[in-house]
Amino acid sequence: MSPIIVGIIGFAIFFILIALEVPIGISMILVGCGGIWYLVSDTAAAIKLAIVPFSTLNTYDLVVLPLFIFMAHVCFVSGLSKDLYNVAAKWLGHQRGGLAMATVAGCAGFAAVSASSIATAATLGLVSIPEMKRYKYDTALATGSVAAGGTIGILIPPSGTLIIYGIITETSIGQLFMAGLVPGILEALFYMATIYILCLWKPHYGPRGPSYSLREKLASFSSCFEIIGLVIVVLGGLIIGWFTPSEAGAAGAFGAIVFSLLRKRLNWSKLKQALTETMKTTGMIFGILIGAYFFMPFVALTNIPAALADFTSGLPLPPLAIVGIILVIYIFLGCFLDVMAMILITVPIFFPLVLGLGFDAIWFGILLVRAMEIALITPPIGLNVYVIAGVAPDVPMQTIFKGIIPFLIADFIHVMMLVFVPGIILFLPSIMY
Repeated sequence: MSPIIVGIIGFAIFFILIALEVPIGISMILVGCGGIWYLVSDTAAAIKLAIVPFSTLNTYDLVVLPLFIFMAHVCFVSGLSKDLYNVAAKWLGHQRGGLAMATVAGCAGFAAVSASSIATAATLGLVSIPEMKRYKYDTALATGSVAAGGTIGILIPPSGTLIIYGIITETSIGQLFMAGLVPGILEALFYMATIYILCLWKPHYGPRGPSYSLREKLASFSSCFEIIGLVIVVLGGLIIGWFTPSEAGAAGAFGAIVFSLLRKRLNWSKLKQALTETMKTTGMIFGILIGAYFFMPFVALTNIPAALADFTSGLPLPPLAIVGIILVIYIFLGCFLDVMAMILITVPIFFPLVLGLGFDAIWFGILLVRAMEIALITPPIGLNVYVIAGVAPDVPMQTIFKGIIPFLIADFIHVMMLVFVPGIILFLPSIMY
């Protein structure tokens, strides 16, 4: 059989294993090793089995991932992250749709410490949905705003997805973090504008909440000035050059522990919970990453990336149209695959193609993450929708999907802006590095 046929069979087996609920990392190892054994030799596959797990985990750059994950879990168990929502609610809640806008703003703030869309959606959903129900918000708007706002977690730095993208493409993680900042803030503003327009059209969707005096609004910052300061120090240190990404992760984790202890919100039980959840999350990601380092050489041996590059470059389409097709493929794959699995399986195929078309690696990385965000709320399987269904079990699934439709429209407009105005992504990296 030709290598390409072997590759197609390998992908088919991989998706069958996923459908059978075999863990993604193990599925990639099985297919990758089997493919290398068939295309090269059993000795080559055995050598990979002996070397890859150690060489993957013996990478200094990977230290940044568990550190930022630990920082997020400490903030979560100590309740520091929930304070961000309360601040946003006091500043925005008096407007029509204000609590939904506050939810999006809270998601953006929480994303800066969580690096996870699922954690952002789950945490803010538990806090905000009951509040919006209390003020008679439309259920679809309430749940849709949390599901959509939660997706910001994988774009605003520090982002675990951008860290993995930077590692496997050898792109500067610091530059990726800076590149994600402005698009992430714009995404939050697009969502807030969507809520504002919806509530102008149908005022009963988002009744006004209580008003607070300027003094009360300013005083609300006292509950979360530490977490805001922590984000400023971590990102500022990266921008100025005080920290490498790994050092920034260490500073963030240490700061989260110190601030939680000072507020007497962290005890041994909560610290143990944060450590346990960090190890679970890190182990899952590292397992997928090890699997990817078996799968990627197999994909390269099949010549599928080269054939795909030759095919797409020969299409009578402009380069931007080809990038658009790639983004649509990511949105489609997001209906079936985890975000981390998507990036590890597909980047080795699409990244060389995009570079060959003359595009910037940082620009493509942000667009890739943006497409994955859309996949997280796209029917029929948007993962964030299922997260919200878990924290609001009394809300029918179709109601949540109905609520995310206006946000999907905003997403597509936002992505078009990023595609045609690349300076939005590349401005900060160009002046900071």
